[in-house]
Amino acid sequence: MKRSHISSSRSYSRPAISVLGICFLFLLGFTLTPRKSSDWSSGSDPNPRLRSFSGKSEIPRFAYLVTGTKGDGARVKRLVRAIHHQRNYYLLHLDLEASDEERLELAKYVRSEKMKNVMVMGMADLVTEKGPTMLANTLHGVAIMLKKASDWDWFINLSASDYPLMPQDDILHIFSYLPRYLNFIEHTSNIAWKENQRARPIIIDPGLYHMKKSGVFWAKERRSLPASFKLFMGSTSVALTRSFLEFCIWGWENLPRTLLMYYTNFLLSPEGYFHTVICNSKDYQNTTVNHDLHYSRWNEILQQGPMNLTVEDFREMVESGAPFAREFPENDRVLDKIDEELLRIDSSGFELKPLGVVKPTVSSKRLEKLMARLLGQENFRPKQCK
Repeated sequence: MKRSHISSSRSYSRPAISVLGICFLFLLGFTLTPRKSSDWSSGSDPNPRLRSFSGKSEIPRFAYLVTGTKGDGARVKRLVRAIHHQRNYYLLHLDLEASDEERLELAKYVRSEKMKNVMVMGMADLVTEKGPTMLANTLHGVAIMLKKASDWDWFINLSASDYPLMPQDDILHIFSYLPRYLNFIEHTSNIAWKENQRARPIIIDPGLYHMKKSGVFWAKERRSLPASFKLFMGSTSVALTRSFLEFCIWGWENLPRTLLMYYTNFLLSPEGYFHTVICNSKDYQNTTVNHDLHYSRWNEILQQGPMNLTVEDFREMVESGAPFAREFPENDRVLDKIDEELLRIDSSGFELKPLGVVKPTVSSKRLEKLMARLLGQENFRPKQCK
């Protein structure tokens, strides 16, 4: 199956040939070159293993975790089709609420499309929306990726309701010029109303010890804010480096384990675990880019979650420069519009390109512009772990 070529792709096949591209690379060199210890806001030099990644220009690899639940099989198929690239690795998970037949059908689809770099988790995890089982599932996916693939650079988590806004070639192209120590994670210590609704309540997730999904239990007692570390919260969508996730899984310091135990009784723990670990670690707190790489639209009154995106949001999505967006209703016509106008996916499907082939399109310029803004002097350092 082949993907139709984009007519303008030749204009962007050579990296950084435009004036904006040259300025972008200069900005990266000025902003992100590893500094002496006195130049870092924490007063200590980042992990030497992170510094060694600076200056890489090879095409990176992404490790994707795509998650869904009962009835999401078709959405996961469409999503993995839209984000598939031979350079990357993919792990697909339908939680325990989905049937074995749904998982088997997903595995058959992967085999039929000859996606040799895509894995389907056969032993499903039970995932409760508000409990720590969602975080446990993400860490499970990370651990599998660390074991199965040794050469990926960034881990990206997507749900069945996410969708890309540009081809993988564009994302790989721009990320090939980024230092490999950057972690894309939206975060803030100004937790405001979440202090009373997230941090102080104590919850118990039955999903930790039952095999059937149910709501969380609320304890009568409430707890004070921690004194030995500072809480950070933000988006559950992340793009995290292999080095940082090795730190979270293997934990050569005790911080990741301590925080994992703390977040076991935390409402919606994926909104805070990685954020708090990275911002309380001297080795990693200066590696954050305060963005989740997604376009989303929130209800300004309720602020309880992103709203469904429609065709009316298409122009704003594109202009954002974000490589992904959420949330989308299943089979909404805006997805067809994205396929046709941004991804150039048609009935012929996608092309299995050689590993070293990346052909960016005009969309890469939008991502380049977003990165230049995020990594500029007004945004990069001033918005790290504040």
